Amino acid sequence: MSLSDLPFVNAIFNAICTIFLTLGFIQIKKKNREVHKKLMLSALVASTLFLISYLIYHYNTGSVPYPHHDWARPLYFAILIPHILLAGIMGPFILVLVWFALKENFEKHKRLARWTWPVWMFVSISGIVVYLMLYVL
Repeated sequence: MSLSDLPFVNAIFNAICTIFLTLGFIQIKKKNREVHKKLMLSALVASTLFLISYLIYHYNTGSVPYPHHDWARPLYFAILIPHILLAGIMGPFILVLVWFALKENFEKHKRLARWTWPVWMFVSISGIVVYLMLYVL
C-alpha cells in the first residue's frame, strides 16, 4: 500500500463507521445493550483508524485542492466546511459519550447521544462524499 491509497482507505473507514453507527442505533432501539455497546465501540475504532490514516496522509501530502471549477465546486465546499468543523469538535463529545456508557451513566449517555449520534453520522457520511467528489468524480 502506498500513500496515494490512503484517501480510499479513509473512505472505507468512514463507511465502516457509518455501518456500525447504524447497526448500533438499531440495536439500542431493540434494547440490546450488549450488541449496541460492541457496535458503537467498533464505530469508535473505525473512526480512530480513520483519524490516524487521515493525519498520516495529510502530514505527507498537505492540503489537496478541489480540482474542478464548475457547478460542483460550491456544493463541495458546502459539504466540506461543516464536515471539517463538526469532525473537529466531535472527538471530545464522543469520548464523553463513551465514558458515560462505560460508567453506566445511561441517562447522561442517552441525552448526549441524541445529538452526538446524528452529527457523528453526518461526519462519517459527508467524509465519504468528500472523498468521492475529490478523488472519484
